[in-house]
Amino acid sequence: MSESIIRPRRSFIFTPGLRPDMFPKALASGADIVCVELEDGIAPKDKAEAREKALALFKQPQADDGVERIVRINSMREQAGIADVAAILNTDSPPPALMMPKVKTPDEVVQLDALLTERGHDTRLHIIIETNAGLEAAHDIAHCSGRIDALFFGGVDMAAELRCVNAWEPLLYARSRVVHAAASAGLDVIDVPFLDLDDSDGMRQEAELALALGFSGKGSVHPRQIPALNAVFTPTTEQVKRARRIIVEFEAADTGLVVIDGKLIEKPVLRDMYRIVAVADRL
Repeated sequence: MSESIIRPRRSFIFTPGLRPDMFPKALASGADIVCVELEDGIAPKDKAEAREKALALFKQPQADDGVERIVRINSMREQAGIADVAAILNTDSPPPALMMPKVKTPDEVVQLDALLTERGHDTRLHIIIETNAGLEAAHDIAHCSGRIDALFFGGVDMAAELRCVNAWEPLLYARSRVVHAAASAGLDVIDVPFLDLDDSDGMRQEAELALALGFSGKGSVHPRQIPALNAVFTPTTEQVKRARRIIVEFEAADTGLVVIDGKLIEKPVLRDMYRIVAVADRL
């Protein structure tokens, strides 16, 4: 079970490790999560430079601005990923969180957790499920480390592995498996970015479908997508009021169920109510 504090993870955006000058702009974009990119967005010849520049960003204390900072390392099954981890273990100012791509087994996460623990780093972990093997092991991956805060659904790579069209319906089963795994461990779950910048209506529709399926947020490929994503994944005033009311009545009743507005509400719903209130309070 994750030990993470509930916080808004409605939107995230990548910023290239090669361009530290873009980091402040990303932090000011309105995204809840800013991820410094060392993986797919960086050419092999530039990996070392990007790694050095990205880790240098965290040598200075970070502002308490509510934005979650993550560095996406390369796969731990690749030389570049091993070099990323070695550099993180060698610094006294590690990133607050790491995003692990292309995870296939819980062993990868357990190994990184052990290395961070040995070094004394409190770095949190975010796991991308984007391989067939990772999808099959998603439940075990979600439960394998107390450092994990969220699972991310990597739809582009997943579609390639499944040999299906990168669209909502063909990927619905895979998305649902990731949501199920995250929910079973009390983790947030973040959907893949919508790639068509010119289709704002399509992006909002997919975000609403993701919300209905159980996702906590969705990625963006451009800052102009962020306001709409934040709007979709922000609890409404009515939802917050209802959640507070349910919590009060449950705590007063001290039973496993209550009836509110003629509807029977059982105790398992309470965790979601606490989550809605916690996100609203943080916002």
